[in-house]
Amino acid sequence: MTSPLTVPRLIAGDKFLLRPWELADLPLIRKASDDEYIPLITTVPSAYSVEAAEDFVRRQWERAENGTGYPFVIARRADGRPLGSIGLWLKDVGAGRASTGYWVVESSRGQGAAAAALRTLATWALADLRIPRLHLYVEAWNAASHRTAERVGFQREGLLRSWQQVGGERRDMISYSMLAADLP
Repeated sequence: MTSPLTVPRLIAGDKFLLRPWELADLPLIRKASDDEYIPLITTVPSAYSVEAAEDFVRRQWERAENGTGYPFVIARRADGRPLGSIGLWLKDVGAGRASTGYWVVESSRGQGAAAAALRTLATWALADLRIPRLHLYVEAWNAASHRTAERVGFQREGLLRSWQQVGGERRDMISYSMLAADLP
């Protein structure tokens, strides 16, 4: 078993922060559960219930406890309102790489939260944790996430055909990476 991880609080630009999950984040999970796509590509429950939402939060805590990753809530600094989620997943860290993924609920999109969170997480992982390579996989159709990844400095590597099962069918993904050498 890997050592437990402590999920830190990270300032993400002027407006956002990354923080550990709390049971008080259940309203965020409700919004994510109502999204047509977030539950298909994540472990967010597709049918919201308090029990399912609490189980989701506990799974996030378990990821840190068992050392498999750092799950964060993306929140607004001004009022603490949770907007989405981002994680750093360490399955392949022994091979010199980790992966990340994020989502933002529909009512909070277009505010720069995903870009600020991704930039902060990438810098922290590559510079502070000294992980040499960070991967990001984006659905081929998701133009907004492609722009976010590229704006932050991720390099597009290629199309992964039929890469992931989503909603009962195999979907194409675009692979991105960022290296420690890519940091400004």
